[in-house]
Amino acid sequence: MRLKAIEEQVVVIFGASSGIGRETALRFARRGAKVVAAARTESALASLMAEIQRLGGDAIYRTADAADFEQVKGVADLAIARFGRLDTWVHLAATAVIGPFAQTTPEEFKRVIEVDLLGQVYGAMAALPHLKREGGALVHITSVEARRSMPLQSSYSAAKHGVEGFLEALRLELAHEGAPVSVTNILPGVINSPFYSKVRSRLGVKPTSIPPFYDPEIVADAILYAAEHPVRDMIVGDAGRALEFLQRLSPAAADALLLAIGFAGQRTDVPRSADDPDNLFGTVPDERVDGDYGNLVIPSFFDWLDRIPATPALLGTAALGAVALVAGRVLGGDRQ
Repeated sequence: MRLKAIEEQVVVIFGASSGIGRETALRFARRGAKVVAAARTESALASLMAEIQRLGGDAIYRTADAADFEQVKGVADLAIARFGRLDTWVHLAATAVIGPFAQTTPEEFKRVIEVDLLGQVYGAMAALPHLKREGGALVHITSVEARRSMPLQSSYSAAKHGVEGFLEALRLELAHEGAPVSVTNILPGVINSPFYSKVRSRLGVKPTSIPPFYDPEIVADAILYAAEHPVRDMIVGDAGRALEFLQRLSPAAADALLLAIGFAGQRTDVPRSADDPDNLFGTVPDERVDGDYGNLVIPSFFDWLDRIPATPALLGTAALGAVALVAGRVLGGDRQ
């Protein structure tokens, strides 16, 4: 399957207001793609348009809630009306409730599933009729939690597992039809985006995640690669790769590691109430790409493994080394 060069593409970025999505939209625009940006926060989208225009790029936006199919479809319709086609659909929109399952309400759990799982499904439903005509790429951003759930994130982990199951079925159906559509699942590790500043906390404090963190730009790099190269899955961040490998090697060992570090490791000392503003049902205007944990960001060395044929032995060696690195950093108290 051949995908168009980025400079020839019309690209939808759903979830473009901040973090990975914003960085991705800027990267596509710099490379000459025509960008259609969507999110719920209009002020952030408007500032993104201004930034793209300063780069000399061509972009439009629409406010839309991923949990509403008609709004999602409206974004695809806008791309067709303005540019006449759609070549790549990138779906990033996500929210979360971080806290014990026993303290999560049915309404909160349902909302996370609607945004993080059904939103991804709606994106594919809206994009596929257009992608099938001329060929193109569906790029879905999930999480390493699609492979290994975290404590205190039951609804988020459930949604990400659901997206992976959906994409596996979808790939087979598209292959059976002979549809010229590449379906990629990108599974980031812990990324230093504003995500943890915007989600709902049931911890009584601002949530965080288990370091190390990685820059949003490395996920954007993976997304741009998937827009030009048919690839099935891409795990981004060495620590995420290590955790996924450990889960396959020994779920009991992964359980033991997360019991040791997964509860305290998601808490800061900054007070935060469940009544504070969050992005679960409302919006939190935030135009940043990077989050609050830049001091915990490290480079990722092995992301190239998903871009070339690699031997299982090499993958295993890299993952085991990363497991040792992550365990040593976290258990040694290297966190904010």
